[in-house]
Amino acid sequence: MYGERISLTIEGILNKDFKIDARGYRPQEVDKFLDEIMGDYNEYNNIIKEAKREISLLKEENLRLKNELRRLKDSISAAEKDGRNSGTINNVDLLRRLSQLEKVVFGDNKDE
Repeated sequence: MYGERISLTIEGILNKDFKIDARGYRPQEVDKFLDEIMGDYNEYNNIIKEAKREISLLKEENLRLKNELRRLKDSISAAEKDGRNSGTINNVDLLRRLSQLEKVVFGDNKDE
């Protein structure tokens, strides 16, 4: 992914040779600086790998949470549907009981 955007590698930095002329740089200073660059470059690689692992874990957790949310929504929807159905049954049952109670309290007026 990042390979095409990054042109240097640790090995390329390590194996880099500089031409030395009469007024050139001190090779020890260049080597020391290149060692620092390689250390940072290696750390960047580690950071990228760690970030990729974290992204992968977060994607998995996100998918798990989406599935759980979908399941919970389905459960709530089913519970609401059952609640409405059982509420209707309870209301019908309640009306029957009230009707029977009214017959007992007020008497059966069919004879009158």
